[in-house]
Amino acid sequence: MDYRQFRAFVAVFEERNITAAAQRLHLSQPALSGSIRLLEEALGTALFVRKARGVEVTDDARALYPQLRRMVAEADDLAQRFRQRGARARLTIGVEEDVARSTVQHLAATARACVPGLQLHLLAQCEGDARLASEELRCEDELFLPLLSERYVLALPDQALPPDHAAGTPQDLATDWIVCPSHASHQRLMPIYGSRADTPAALAGNFSLALDLVAAGVGRAIVPETLAQAIPGVQTQPLGLELKRRIGLCYNAQALGNGALAQLRDGVLGA
Repeated sequence: MDYRQFRAFVAVFEERNITAAAQRLHLSQPALSGSIRLLEEALGTALFVRKARGVEVTDDARALYPQLRRMVAEADDLAQRFRQRGARARLTIGVEEDVARSTVQHLAATARACVPGLQLHLLAQCEGDARLASEELRCEDELFLPLLSERYVLALPDQALPPDHAAGTPQDLATDWIVCPSHASHQRLMPIYGSRADTPAALAGNFSLALDLVAAGVGRAIVPETLAQAIPGVQTQPLGLELKRRIGLCYNAQALGNGALAQLRDGVLGA
């Protein structure tokens, strides 16, 4: 006995007609009749009696129907769940350095809202259909989909300033800078560093490493606010000027061949 025989039995029982049951299952009448015959042989009993118009069900068929109907329904439901999983939209996104966890969470929530049932795959750095990064890291051949904007702040070690210290500009402070000369933002920040940029307290490869140095009391740094908020031992102060960066998805036009990315882009732009 197998699933095909059970489906054939349920269809004939419910339709009371071989022709109608065969059409329902998209089978030929001989194939359907053969499945019923094999099931009857396996059970050792007749299940249907052919009449001029349709069939009549036997008492054994009436007893068998509830159990086989449940088994067929469970098998159909299981197959449907696996088919739906196989058909789920997939999107792979690389997460560049210096993107805060809160920003990654914002991306994930946005993607799920724009693409129901999405299977999101996050990887480190330059991987996948798109990259979650600051606009400064966009390559020349890439498009950019902005997701959020955040300001730069002055990051200081805890207790570096008294609680009642008034906010001012970085130039108002006796600042031992921690700089990131290899970072794409460095040129934008140079006017703020001033003459002290030539003699920094320390150098770091990215903002996250700079914040580790700040927390250790080495000096002060200008960093995106979301990154600084996540580091224990660091406090922030406004810069006294509007300096921001945009975070979003960098991707090639060809990547829009992935329907999930195209759907995410359309959802963000239409919001």
